[in-house]
Amino acid sequence: MKLVRIYTGDDGESHVEPMDQSALPFTERDGTRTPVVSAVGVELALRKSGFIDFHPAPRRQYMVYLTARVEIGLGDGTSIVMEPGDVLQAEDTTGRGHTSRILQEGVCMVVRLED
Repeated sequence: MKLVRIYTGDDGESHVEPMDQSALPFTERDGTRTPVVSAVGVELALRKSGFIDFHPAPRRQYMVYLTARVEIGLGDGTSIVMEPGDVLQAEDTTGRGHTSRILQEGVCMVVRLED
């Protein structure tokens, strides 16, 4: 399982920050859970084959890849492939954003962190 944060840098471009699972604050329930993060909604999104050109995230949100495989592209030409079981913390709500190439159709869970 990959945990990845995508954010807008000072250059207006999206950047990827891999997160180490061991760095998560497992402080609740005898060290087995993180503190609760407030969410405003959850939805399931069907990702169909195709390519979505540069776009910022519509809001801060978690994308939990359940069955879809998606390649996230950045302005510098690099990319990262999100596999089933991976979690993307999307925070690149400004700037040019990122691209999305659906490599395998499937479902993602979108956890909206703000409207």
